[in-house]
Formats: sequence, C-alpha cells, structure tokens
Amino acid sequence: MGVVVNLEGGKRENASIEALIALTRADMGRVNELILSKAGSDVEMIPEVANHLISSGGKRLRPMLTLAAAQMFGYQGDGHIKLATSVEFMHTATLLHDDVVDESDMRRGKRTARMIWGNQASVLVGDFLLGQAFRMMVEVGSIDALDILSTAASIIAEGEVMQLGVAKNLETTEDDYLAVIKAKTAALFSAAAEVGPIVAGASKTDRAALRSYGINLGLAFQLIDDALDYGGDSKNLGKNVGDDFREGKVTLPVILSYRRGSAEEREFWKAAIENDRTDDESLDRARGLMTKHGAIGDTIGRARHFGEIARDALAPLRQTPQKQAMLDVIDFCISRVS
Repeated sequence: MGVVVNLEGGKRENASIEALIALTRADMGRVNELILSKAGSDVEMIPEVANHLISSGGKRLRPMLTLAAAQMFGYQGDGHIKLATSVEFMHTATLLHDDVVDESDMRRGKRTARMIWGNQASVLVGDFLLGQAFRMMVEVGSIDALDILSTAASIIAEGEVMQLGVAKNLETTEDDYLAVIKAKTAALFSAAAEVGPIVAGASKTDRAALRSYGINLGLAFQLIDDALDYGGDSKNLGKNVGDDFREGKVTLPVILSYRRGSAEEREFWKAAIENDRTDDESLDRARGLMTKHGAIGDTIGRARHFGEIARDALAPLRQTPQKQAMLDVIDFCISRVS
C-alpha cells in the first residue's frame, strides 16, 4: 500500500543542494582527505569499520554547512576544515552507535557495520572517531568552538537516553518527542552551523542566527525522515522503508495516529508497537491509519514550520551566495517527500 503525500504549495521547485556543493567543493576536498587520514589506525579493524560507513555515500551535509557558514563571514584560515571534519566524525560515530542501539541491519543502502563486524566493534570505532574529532577541535585552538561541539556531543548522548525512555511508549507526547529529536538530531546541525561564524570571528548575533538556523533545520530534517519511513522509498531514505515501525519506534506519525484513533485503532498500535506485531500486513494497516488521520501530512506540516523558522533566522544576515545556498538546503530537506 502506497502513501501519497500532498505538499500543496509548500514545496519550492528545483530544491537542490548543488549550490552548497559547488561553494564548498574545494574545501570539502580537503575535508575528505583529512577524513581518510584521521580515520586511519595501525589497528586494522578501525579503518575498515570507519571507512565502511564514511565511504557509503552520505551527502556530508553537516560539514558543508560548517564550511559555508565560515565562508559567509569571510574566514581565510584552515580551522574550518578541521571543525568540519570533526562534525562529520561526530555524525559518523552517532550513526555507528545508533545502529547498535536500534539493532538496524541497513544504513545508506548497505549492511550496517554491526552486521559485518559486530556490535562491539561498531561502538568502539565510534568512540575512536569521537576521540579523533576532539583532537582536531583542540588543534583549532578555539575554546568557543570546542565548547559548542563538546556540548553538542553531550546533548546527543542525552537524546539517545531520552529515546530509550520513550521507546515503545505510546503515551509519549508530541512535545516529548520533539525534545528527543532536538537533542538527537538538531543539536549537531546547530553546532555545525554555529562553529563556522565562531572560527570566522563573527558577532554573537550572527552566531545566534546560525545556531537557530541549524536547530530548526535539524528538526525539519528529522521530521521529514519520520514521514519518509512510512511514505517514502529506500533510495531517498537510506534504509528500509518501515524500519522505524519494525523497530517499534514511536515517531511523530505514530504519536498523531494513536492520539487521533479510535479505541480499536489504539489497540492495534499497542499490539504493533508494544508487542512487536510489525509484519508487512501490520505496516500496511499503520500506513492506512496514518493516511486516515492525516498524520504524515501533519508531520510534514510541522517540518515545513521549522523550515520557515530556519529561513527567518537567516533573514537579517547580508545576502551572500553562502546564505542563499543554506536557504536552498531548507527547501531540499522538505522536498525529499513528494
């Protein structure tokens, strides 16, 4: 059973991150070289596990935001290269850890590292990448940047623990869920955007603008992922469609469907999420209930709302190619659903 999502004018045409890619291409070449260098180790398994995920085709959106944000304020040094690499290592580490916690078997269209090398290797290599990230932050020599990224690392870990607390809990409120994804996903987007102006010596006002942009972009990004899990395809999602359902994750489409449903429908959700009745037939019914109650469309509506807050955050900044490219990222994130 497919789900057709109507975006009704909320989708801007030709949404793309091509401008961001073009503006950061030279710097990303240096970031990619540093990634390969810093992922290296005399311990043979470390580069094998790290490169399995690093080379698996992720868009590297977060480090590109760091680079573009530094460029926006005229930065001329090379500290942004190390900070962008740190951001990517933090992201990669969280993915390695997430796949263990979620018992995922697919990531970006490939078997997860834990399925090949085991849970222990995935966790420990994630820890290695975090260590390398912090070494690079120290090398940059900016206490403010170190503070922002280390705080983000703590918040992300808190978000993971918060998610455990709401796992399979259908009484989770929308506010509870937004708090989880603000920590788990949006915190790193926010830090990635803010360290650019920090290393460029921008004002506190400019830093706050990029911080707000990043946090709201991250919220929008995650909510679109939530919608795609029930109404997208594996190519756009980077994992199996329905994985959230099969793993019993309580995401916003589930929360909205459960709260809006009849007593009989709530019993279905309890059986599916709390008792692991997540076969294909149950997935089809879950999608049908989401369509009936407008849960996917409303999830996308929430994402669009946060996207507009991110857009407003950049509005006071002077117009530059980097600013426009970062605005395009908002449209790109939303346009992943169709």
